[in-house]
Amino acid sequence: MGFGNIFINAIYQVVDLVFTLYVFIVVARAVISWVNPDPYNPIVRFLHNATDPVLDRMRRVLPLQFGGMDFSPIVLLIGLSVLKQVILQFIATLARGAY
Repeated sequence: MGFGNIFINAIYQVVDLVFTLYVFIVVARAVISWVNPDPYNPIVRFLHNATDPVLDRMRRVLPLQFGGMDFSPIVLLIGLSVLKQVILQFIATLARGAY
């Protein structure tokens, strides 16, 4: 295993970790939306700042609110899962040397 494969493996793991952390952030954002959190709490502000740009764009493109329920976090989680698999598969293909 050469340096290139080790480097690509490290990139693979970092990308996997970033997607996993963002999934946890989206899930936490969805969970806190069930209660009435203090909007000035730093954790709540972080969760809103990290997810609102993506969720707001999705809400403009796809009207995903039915009966007072917002399904945009679910669609975002599905999209993240698909995007993660595509990117990781591409990185794995690079690691095997099949460009």
